[in-house]
Parts: sequence; C-alpha cells; structure tokens
Amino acid sequence: MYYRRSNIAARIFDRQICTPAPGTSVHHARRFYENLVPSYTVYEVEFPDHSFRKFTDDGQYLVSFSRNHQELIVYRPRWLSFSCNDEDCDKHDLPAKARRFDSFFTQLYCIPLVSCNELICKDFFLYMESNKFGLFATSTAQIHDAPAVGGAVQGVPSIEKITFHLLRMEDGEILDKKIFSNDFVNLTHNMGVFLYDDLLAIVSLRYQTIHILQIRDSGNFVHVRAIGEFCREDDELFLNSNAQGMQLSNKNKQHQVPENHVENHMHQGQPNVGNSFLSGIKQRLLSFIFQGLWNEETDDTLRIQRLRNKFYFHFQDYVDLIIWKVQFLDRHHLLIKFGSVDGGVSRNADHHPAFVAVYNMDTTEIVSFYQNSADELYLLFEKFGDHFHVTSRNLMYMNFISSHSNNIHALEQLRSIKDKASNSSQFVKKMLASLPFSCQSQSPSPYFDQSLFRFDDKVTPHACFLVYFHCNDQMGLAMEKPIGHPLETDHINVVCLLLLELISATDRHRQSTDHPIKFILRNSPHTLKFKIKPGPEAGSMDGRAKKISSFLFHPFLPFALSIQQTLFLQPSVVNIHFRR
Repeated sequence: MYYRRSNIAARIFDRQICTPAPGTSVHHARRFYENLVPSYTVYEVEFPDHSFRKFTDDGQYLVSFSRNHQELIVYRPRWLSFSCNDEDCDKHDLPAKARRFDSFFTQLYCIPLVSCNELICKDFFLYMESNKFGLFATSTAQIHDAPAVGGAVQGVPSIEKITFHLLRMEDGEILDKKIFSNDFVNLTHNMGVFLYDDLLAIVSLRYQTIHILQIRDSGNFVHVRAIGEFCREDDELFLNSNAQGMQLSNKNKQHQVPENHVENHMHQGQPNVGNSFLSGIKQRLLSFIFQGLWNEETDDTLRIQRLRNKFYFHFQDYVDLIIWKVQFLDRHHLLIKFGSVDGGVSRNADHHPAFVAVYNMDTTEIVSFYQNSADELYLLFEKFGDHFHVTSRNLMYMNFISSHSNNIHALEQLRSIKDKASNSSQFVKKMLASLPFSCQSQSPSPYFDQSLFRFDDKVTPHACFLVYFHCNDQMGLAMEKPIGHPLETDHINVVCLLLLELISATDRHRQSTDHPIKFILRNSPHTLKFKIKPGPEAGSMDGRAKKISSFLFHPFLPFALSIQQTLFLQPSVVNIHFRR
C-alpha cells in the first residue's frame, strides 16, 4: 500500500511524477495546506483604533471602519519581510517592527461615508469580485414606535434614511448610491441584502417589497423590478386603469339617483386600491396553497372539507405573513422566508413559526412552499445544501466551503447531532432556521475545510451563555447573562444567538477562551498542525471578565487575525497568525 508522506518536499516530488485521478487534481493540490499553516503568532500587535470587518473573497483587501463609524479604511495585505545575517534565522525572534500592524498591511485610503446623522453599519459589507466593487451601508437611528403609514406594516421599526454606497475598491471612489427613506432593511450580517453575480436583492421589511437591482460594469445601480405589492411590471398600470374604470362607472350611476344622494355616493364610490387587494406576492402564495390542497383530493366532498380545515381555517394566518428574508437560488428563482411580524423584527426568530417559498421571478409563480419544520424540506437541505450556498463563479476556492452535502465529516457531525436530539421536530426546525442563508457569511479559508482539518468547534455545556451586544464599541460591547437569568433589555441594540462554537467558517462573534484552539490533521497521522489563541499570550489577568472574539482568515494564504474584546470599552487585543 502506498504510504502518503506529509513532508512538503516529498509532496512536490510526488506531484511531478504522479498523476491524480480524474477530477481530483484540485483536491490533491489543496492538501499542500496541510503543510502550509499559520503556525506562528505575533501577540498584542500595535494596531490602529479601527473595527475590522473582513478580508474580501479574493484576498486583495482588508475592510475596516473607524471607531466612530463614520470613515471607511481599506488595507492591502502584505507579507512581513526583514533581513537576518545569521545562517539559521528561524531561531531568532522577529524584529520589533513585526509587532506593528503596518508591517503586515498597507493602508490604501481612508474616506468618509456618512452625512448628517448617519453611521456606517459595521456588520454590513458585500463584495462584487468580478468588478472589484464593494457595497457598504449607512443609516440613521431606528424609530421603534413609528406609525404605519403609506402601506407600512404595523410593528416594524422605521429608519429615516438608509444609504447603500457602491465603491470601487481599488481607489475608494463612490460610483453610485441607493437611498431608502423611512424604511427598514435588516443589515445585521447582511441579512436583508443578497448579491448574486450582478443582481442585488434588498428586502424592505416595512413595506414588504423585494427590490431587485442590477449592478452594471460602469458602477451604476439599475432598477430591474420590485416584488411585493405588484409582481409583473404592468400590474400597477392594470389596477390603476381598472380603478379609473370603476370611478367612471360609479359617476354614471350617480347621475341616475336623486340630487341629495350624489355627495354621499361619491365618497363611497372612491376605489381604494391599496386597501381593496392583497399584495401580488401574497395572492400568488394563497393561490399556490389553495391549488395544492385542491389537487390533493379528487372527491368533491373531501376536497371541500380539506380546504375548510387546511385553508380557510388558517386563511388569516396566511394573510398576516410577512417577508422576513430572501436569497437568490439562481438568476430566476428566489428563496423567500415568511413569518409573523414579531419574528421578522426579533433578534431571535427561531421560536416563531416560519415558512419558506421558492418564487420564480419570470413567471411570478410560487414554485414550492414549506413550513420550516417540514421533513421534506430538511431532506432537501441535507442532500443538496450547496444549492442554498450561492458563491462566486470566478473564484474556484469558493466552491470548497465545507457543508454536510459535500463533506462526509460534516455530514457525520450533522447526523450525530440529529441522533442525539431528543425532539426530531425541534432539531429540523433549528437546522432550517438558517434558511435562507445570509450572503457572503462564510470564510473560504482552507483551514476550515473539514476534509483537511478538524478543530475545536464546541464549548463545554457549562460554559454556554447568552451574549448581548451594545452598539457603541468596536466589536460590540458584550453584556452577558447566564441562561435562565432575567433579561434587562434597556439600551440593548443587538441580541446575538446562543454561542456554542469557538470557531468556524461562519462570520460571527464568539465566546473567547484562554485556551488555544487546535487545528488537527483530518488524515493520517492526525497530528496537531497549529493553534490559534486569541488575546494576550499569557492569558487574561482577570479570569472573571467575559470576552468575545472574532477571527478574520485570509481566503487562501496562511494568514489570520484574531481580535479579542472585553467589557466596558477596554482596548481590544489583536494577534496576527501567519507562516513564518
């Protein structure tokens, strides 16, 4: 049996004399990452007082924001270089300049994005790799008790001004802007916006409209369609012409009644199109549900009984559904999540009933409709999970983000959790709560490839807690409560879900630990290859202080940042992990 050597020189030699099986050349090449790892750490780097967002998917830029959330600062990653006169430089410590942030990054520009009373949404950023465009957002403060006027949904907050900025990343020039006034778009972790190639979907929660825009190569936003009140481009024209016809018909009738009745009838005859009809997307949804139930039975008596129990009994519940979230499946289909108003504005919507639907934008039809606890939908999610992850077609390494549908180890982990679950229905609901996926929410770093490495991804049960983020600090000021503790929600702006993972490919803040996170080879000999330790090298002086961490991995280089934040606006600790 051929013994696979892990020495990098031997692997290069094997690559020269051996030909991998058809279709496996990229997988073989990626195994070089088992030898090229970020095994050296520079602790407590001297860094600018910024909030670091992420590396772009092509690795060309590091995006950050000023502490006051008014300026965008973009860096270019570069490798540390220094000279050494000795023969074995690896035994020497790095020079003092290695502890400086500018030894690893070059600042390209710093530009102001906000105007008046706006602030940069530090959790929002999308990157268009094909044109090297960046999409950023600024907004004013939320108004939680805003009145529902002009067709707005009651109970949804309002933001006076939301501005989307399209930038050319190379030089920071603002190419175009898109402004939403007195609206609400969920910008946390890109939840309310989805980018697919050159198509952009923006979900207005307040007015229940999906705005489809196209980003041209010239750097302009072009309106394609709006899905919500109307589905086809001529729907509004048809309804307005019909309303005019109704007005003319009513006027003709009014001339035939006594004079003293005309004034009253004229007020009653004014058509109110906005209140007379359900929205176009809601009518499509109700029609699909009705037709599905109708076709399930052939006997008329059973059919009427089924419709009475399954459709008319829940009719108002279906009418009250609102759009929560949207993602592209391809250029023609959207995956839309529906739920109650409370769940749409809640920071933790897992406890609210929800539904997902596939919508064809060309035919304006609902293709399928599932409740988020449906076993059929879970089977599709388990077998074809990659179809829900829409990635750039220009970057090959974006196709190697591990999921349970493309990686046997991730599938075994999922099934192990499923087998241990005490309630199968709750497990299915929990897994499907992530649909639709947030755009560009996962790192393509090869060190999260579960066919190459396994890592400490779970916290022990006694260490679990809830973390609440305040809006004023760099990474989010964390205020922690043990599970079961009564929650004090005053001045709390963002509520994070229960954090169980120490590290993963998903872009989220996580519980920090003084113990290093180990990355171990998945394949033989299963050795420890490197560790990632956030915070000071000697650990925290105050063991009682709760800390959160974020990890920014370069998409293809052995290079990463770990950022540890504690309570009460204490300075962050930034470590740089790289291959020396």
